[in-house]
Amino acid sequence: MALDPVTQVSGTGVFIPGADIDTDRIIPARFMKCVTFDGLGEFAFYDVRFNSETGAKTNHPLNDERFKDASILIAGVNFGCGSSREHAPQSLKKYGFNAVIAESFAEIFYGNSTTLAMPCVMASAADIASLRAAVESKPETKITIDVVNLKVSTCDGLEFSVKMPESSREALVSGRWDPIQELLDNGPAIEERAKALHYV
Repeated sequence: MALDPVTQVSGTGVFIPGADIDTDRIIPARFMKCVTFDGLGEFAFYDVRFNSETGAKTNHPLNDERFKDASILIAGVNFGCGSSREHAPQSLKKYGFNAVIAESFAEIFYGNSTTLAMPCVMASAADIASLRAAVESKPETKITIDVVNLKVSTCDGLEFSVKMPESSREALVSGRWDPIQELLDNGPAIEERAKALHYV
């Protein structure tokens, strides 16, 4: 049974500054003591959103009321690097993000995001800068990611091409982005193959 295809994602955006934003910054390790991923959203970027001594909010973009409804995260180089914790993309998804636009991604983070139906597309530094300027000057700017044609556009006319691995694009647009569902769908074929293996 194919899941819902992801052909495009639309919403407002927020730019998170910095290169090499690792998974520990996205979700600090102490919040990973959970049985399920439910509730992880409130801890996304926790250590940079709150002062460690006073608990007061910092001037992090996610604390800016102008971006409180943003559902598309915009970032720089090597987003999601560091340890391979699945909790990182899960926390972003639970926070309310449905897609990420960045210059580049760490491979494992990228794969984990795809299995959550959360497209991650890669854009040039110049296009990221233009998109950042657009959303920071006008936070209500609507952004659309066309996963089929690999384009990003805004309601104000900004448009540029993006990249993603063809295997990820195909999985999203065909509704085959969840590997667990793939296994469930192919149960009979797996059983038949197992019977043909002499060591099973």
